[in-house]
Amino acid sequence: MAAKPQECRARVLAVRGLTPEVIEADLQMEHPPRLEFEAGQWVSIPFGPKIVRAYSIASTPGSPHVITLAADVEPGGLGSLWFRELAPGAAVHFKGPLGGFVFDRSDARHPLFIAEEIGIVPIRSILNDLQETGGGRPTQLAYWARRPSGLVYDAELSSLARRFPAFAYHPVVGPDDPAWTGTRGEIDALVDRLTPSVEHLVAYVAGSERTIHRVRDLLVTKGLARKAVKWEKFW
Repeated sequence: MAAKPQECRARVLAVRGLTPEVIEADLQMEHPPRLEFEAGQWVSIPFGPKIVRAYSIASTPGSPHVITLAADVEPGGLGSLWFRELAPGAAVHFKGPLGGFVFDRSDARHPLFIAEEIGIVPIRSILNDLQETGGGRPTQLAYWARRPSGLVYDAELSSLARRFPAFAYHPVVGPDDPAWTGTRGEIDALVDRLTPSVEHLVAYVAGSERTIHRVRDLLVTKGLARKAVKWEKFW
């Protein structure tokens, strides 16, 4: 059963710049001393009356005393500025866990995860949680970015695929980046190639509204039930 969201307090342990645009922050839980959550969920940070920002949890439920948040700070808005200014020792107040973008282990269908840039964060948590808990099964990930630096967890996911043969990782970069030596193109074209059949398939899509619609429309056209496409919109 999913934990009920509650008001939480934590303290920043460490801050890391994964790329010029993406920052990770480790938070030591103080109240409560551990956060019970499901992989794929997020927390809500308040910035004033009726002003909140949501950040997906990048770490797994196996480490409830310290959670990791990751954010794309390129937009430069209120949340981006707050994340850029985080430093070890700072207090952080938030509400969580929240969200229903979680993997249903009782579902016998074959999962296809589709991430666009920072949308990888909840999916990274889900994939690592599956491997940590021995719940691995044949799983595919299609991960798209405009440029190679947008594949934030590329090295980690490549390593995961080498260690767990049942996990297939398919990174793709936009067609206009000549420096990328791997697959180039659009995410829906990659998903099309990965799904010659949608029988016994369930899809989890995280990214922009445009990508969610494009992928969902493609899979529904192939015969997948609309409800078999789970999604989390980042922008």
